[in-house]
Amino acid sequence: MRVELARSAGFCYGVRRAVELAEQAAKSGRPCAMLGPIIHNGSVIDYLKEQGVALIQSPDQVPPGTAVIIRSHGEGRAVHKALEERGCPVIDATCPNVSRIHRIVEEAEGEGRQVLIIGMPDHPEVAAIAGWCAHPVVLEGEQALAQWLEEDPKRRELPITMVSQTTSTHFIWTECVKKAKKECTNLKIFDTICNATYKRQSEAQALAAKSDAMVVIGGRESSNTKRLAELCKALCPMVVWIERAAELEPSTLYRKASIGITAGASTPEWIIKEVYDKMSDENIEIEESFAEMLEKSIKTLNTGEKVTGVVTGITPTEIYVDLGTKHAGYIPVSELTDDPTVKVEDLVKVGDEIETYVMRVNDQEGVVTLSKKRLDTVKSWEDVEQAKEDHTTVEGVVTEENKGGVVVSIKGVRVFVPASQTGLPRDTPMSQLVKQKVRLRITEVNRARKRVVGSIRAVEAEERAAKAAEVWANIEEGKRYTGTVKSLTSYGAFVDIGGVDGMVHISELSWSRIKHPSEVVSVGDTVEVYVISFDPEKKKISLGMKDRSQNPWEIFTSKYQVGDVANVRVVKLMTFGAFAEIVPGVDGLIHISQIADHRIDKPGDVLSEGQMVDVKIIDIDYDHKKVSLSIRALLEGGDEEAAPEEE
Repeated sequence: MRVELARSAGFCYGVRRAVELAEQAAKSGRPCAMLGPIIHNGSVIDYLKEQGVALIQSPDQVPPGTAVIIRSHGEGRAVHKALEERGCPVIDATCPNVSRIHRIVEEAEGEGRQVLIIGMPDHPEVAAIAGWCAHPVVLEGEQALAQWLEEDPKRRELPITMVSQTTSTHFIWTECVKKAKKECTNLKIFDTICNATYKRQSEAQALAAKSDAMVVIGGRESSNTKRLAELCKALCPMVVWIERAAELEPSTLYRKASIGITAGASTPEWIIKEVYDKMSDENIEIEESFAEMLEKSIKTLNTGEKVTGVVTGITPTEIYVDLGTKHAGYIPVSELTDDPTVKVEDLVKVGDEIETYVMRVNDQEGVVTLSKKRLDTVKSWEDVEQAKEDHTTVEGVVTEENKGGVVVSIKGVRVFVPASQTGLPRDTPMSQLVKQKVRLRITEVNRARKRVVGSIRAVEAEERAAKAAEVWANIEEGKRYTGTVKSLTSYGAFVDIGGVDGMVHISELSWSRIKHPSEVVSVGDTVEVYVISFDPEKKKISLGMKDRSQNPWEIFTSKYQVGDVANVRVVKLMTFGAFAEIVPGVDGLIHISQIADHRIDKPGDVLSEGQMVDVKIIDIDYDHKKVSLSIRALLEGGDEEAAPEEE
């Protein structure tokens, strides 16, 4: 039986973000509650309840002083207003993709357009979207759209803005778009189906098409999981939809040669693993014929042979071992180890499988004397020789610093590593390796002279090359890595993301304007980065560190509007004016004519970089994301028109 798991199964970004926000709220220690289940998965909701996150159904149920977590599906304008009126602290876990739809329909309402939402009317995400416009129309698909248009022919001439539930299918959306384009004369279309949803659905379909059975994991209330099940049923003869591993009955999958597994966006990794492990366990079948058992029972053992058995008993003087033959095996304690300080119970336990060396066979009494110590000595040398032959990596502990290098013990065999092969920079004391566990490659073995030579540097070089190859094989734009800052330059920071260095340009280190990367990171720092672009041929990777979920422009526009006064920091002086940081990542221009209530020769006569000043926002260009500021307006106490920006 072949079991294959879809790569994109499980939590999407929006769901993961919502759960993490809820976990952070619980850890903060202050009372918090989710307004409705933050995701459609009962097991996750139960887990969050155990962490101290309460579940409420309406704003009037919020206990005093409790922070309210808005679920990933979002809430309508009325709910946000009700929470604001009650003075409730809000933790907005709305999926960013859903928040974008809220802004689209709110803007459409302001323009007097009719909003059409393609989705399931009773789904919380759709209800939340509808809550951001006055007269929304929710339609499940192309037939419902056709019926709505037929009911009143004048609707075809309405200014219509059409959006989709993020977890809808591309088929449903495409059919609706075709119909709307054909019938409607004033139409704006926004494809708001989540890319992660589309990718998950595509992978599930591809897997279902080549599998004898599909297991779909996800909550019964999950819309996207329901869609996955429907898509799989169209391509696979058997589809099993479960929420947890306990619901899976392995017998239903009996004699299925290939089984695919996928999971909805609200299904956590631990539930997917639980199901996968159960299927893997059921798939392991151990069969042993009577003839095979009989052959084992009459097998003859010979001195010098290596045998494997199971520890059945331990006494102060010997360890009893079941070899699966007619002989009773035992290991004298003196033949277990060379270390007299080690306790037998620390080395072996009843039930352990143990490999030993046959010292003596007494067929008359049916007893075999075994030795673990001798086997270890023989086996260690064999392992070292085999490691050299196969060019494999071995592990050992550095026991001492020697003339010209260090000595590594590998299962009792002494391996010399020359200084040039330790991997340490020149002039670095080799004593710092003593007692450290290291990985090395065996380069020379002379058993007669008991001489073994190895190289730590060779392993480090190969591992780095292998990691680099893996990075290049799997790299994609947007992928996140945990890396280490290797070096700084005036224009950015180089970060090791696992055998490959990528460059974070100074503009991608922070939303704030900085003069040098050292203001944000230092060499050796562990940082979270994501891929902006890459060139496999030139082996160049461009990375970013700025949190894209915290859009400075959205923070600015939600906090300020034209006419507001802000305390800003002057960040750059130009001949035509001064740029000032309003919020990290958003600068405004104070034109030279707006710096003082009298004529000045240059901005530096009044302002200096780093200075904090109060300004009035006199214009916001939303299309080009530019802001005009004025000190003069505050000095004169009147309104000033925005001066033209200069480059």
